[in-house]
Amino acid sequence: MRGRWPLRILRFVLIAAVFVAVFGLVVMALWNWLVPSLFGGPAITYLQALGILVLSKILLSGFRGGPGRHWGWRHRMAERWEAMTPDEREKFRRGMRGRCGFGPREAEPKAPTT
Repeated sequence: MRGRWPLRILRFVLIAAVFVAVFGLVVMALWNWLVPSLFGGPAITYLQALGILVLSKILLSGFRGGPGRHWGWRHRMAERWEAMTPDEREKFRRGMRGRCGFGPREAEPKAPTT
């Protein structure tokens, strides 16, 4: 098991490279198909398409944090959960069941039929 991590890293790098290459081709194809005909803009090369991908990453999501940064909501929810009383927890569970549509439903009283 210990000797397999270099193969995993290599496989990850290869898959990431293929993903970036294909995504760059898709961006280039879409740009060259749409922009010149719709806006009269220039056609772009493959490297320019990769540059647009990098630029959009910088402008739209920035350089924020690394892996695991997106799981902060779990920590906040755990803190809130610990601060709740048992009655508040049960009320929260019932509300989530109603919103999400999973879990056992409470029996609703049926109207009498005549």
